[in-house]
Amino acid sequence: MRRNTRKRSRTAGRTVGAVAALALGAGGLAVANIYASADESGTSKGTAQNQAAAGSSTIDCPDVGQQLKDVPAQARTQVDRELALLDKQISEAYQRLSTSQRAIQQDANFAQNAIVGPLKDKRKATIDRIATAIGRVAAKPQGLDALAPCTLRATGNQPAAGQPAGGNGNQGGNNTNAGQAGNGPVAADFVDITKVKANVSTPARSKKASKGVFVSKCGVNANKLYNSDNVIVAPGVTNGAHHVHDYVGNQDNDAFSSDQDFAKAGTSCQNKGDKSSYYWPVLRLQDGTKEFDADKLGGGAEGNTGRILTAKKATLDFVGSPRGKVVAMPKFLRIITGDAKAFTNGTANANASWSCTGFENKVQLKDKYPLCPAGKDVVRTFKFQSCWDGKNIDSANHRTHVAFADAGGNCPSGFRAIPQLVQRLVYDVDAPSLKDNGKTRPLFALDGFPEQAHKPGTDHGDFINVFDARVTNKMVQCINTGRRCS
Repeated sequence: MRRNTRKRSRTAGRTVGAVAALALGAGGLAVANIYASADESGTSKGTAQNQAAAGSSTIDCPDVGQQLKDVPAQARTQVDRELALLDKQISEAYQRLSTSQRAIQQDANFAQNAIVGPLKDKRKATIDRIATAIGRVAAKPQGLDALAPCTLRATGNQPAAGQPAGGNGNQGGNNTNAGQAGNGPVAADFVDITKVKANVSTPARSKKASKGVFVSKCGVNANKLYNSDNVIVAPGVTNGAHHVHDYVGNQDNDAFSSDQDFAKAGTSCQNKGDKSSYYWPVLRLQDGTKEFDADKLGGGAEGNTGRILTAKKATLDFVGSPRGKVVAMPKFLRIITGDAKAFTNGTANANASWSCTGFENKVQLKDKYPLCPAGKDVVRTFKFQSCWDGKNIDSANHRTHVAFADAGGNCPSGFRAIPQLVQRLVYDVDAPSLKDNGKTRPLFALDGFPEQAHKPGTDHGDFINVFDARVTNKMVQCINTGRRCS
């Protein structure tokens, strides 16, 4: 479904929105109520709830957006806005949880009565409006009310010994810009890559494989184009991502960008026939730096703190299919790879990888940040879906119109192989000091939804195809004839 959202406002300076607004997508998949029953030692339900909420816990809600596989075009605008409101509600509930530690310690029922219960009521009203909007033009979806309740879930972000429980605890008390209580990252989110067993294998390619590579060179966002919008999942909603993105390629991407805006915009790509938009969450060094967004939504106000790191290198390669030739991607195709809510949603859609230069052919990490040896750089890699349904440039949950090939490189029935975007980001950042929880050398972490605790598995990338026809044809020919082009 093509989006032509009319621009109604702009974020000044193309930075994080100063206007408090709605948010991206919807909440995470309910996992387990961490205070549902007594433990073996006889801890009461209330006491367990109290300890969980007063320590490092997060808000865990069912992901409504991922359940909506078919939303009629006439209802899409309202549904997108209601889904965004669900995320705003979760963010606000998480913020209250993180600032209510004393009340939670004093009253075992505070978190349930004052935070989780009211959140359920707000979500139910919002979900009802979603069902009603769809029901006006199609069959009204049933059973969505079951997605309203949320639970508390432990994050594992316990403060290090000697660190206070009221902040990140990862700056040795020197950081005046610390994130919210228990927001992360923590030492347990990192692993020494030299101690990880090799886990990379190369799939076999058939003789018919399309072995070419098309390279687009679009820079590293040296001009610092940032905002906390996401026009794919929250069109028309300022701060729709609740975290800040780097943008390369198209220079007109914000919540209000239409296809026409993308087509008219400038590009950071060397090939001016590539006006595609490539964006990803920024990586920050938790060194106490007060960035431009230290007090803004999407930034410090939602737990995304520290110095924004610009990649030293970004490569955008389009590769072929191991089974045969590829067809051209449709213009304005949207693809999201990875899951910004994988910590609460689970890992079904989490596929971004972390590694170090010199180790990429041996080790790729999904759920840990890498500690790289001296002289090696941190690498983030995103492989985008390489199969397209042949009809749609987007889908209700932004996933079902594209798919990954199976282990043998085959697309699902009815899908066609398209050039696969493989995005690689390289960062010059020292391995943090874990023994003192980042005091000597600070930790680094992704921006993310506040309730996702900055877990590395929530890394993700977004792509909107705005290649012109000439370059699109060159890409396909290059890949299918086994050449390397740029």
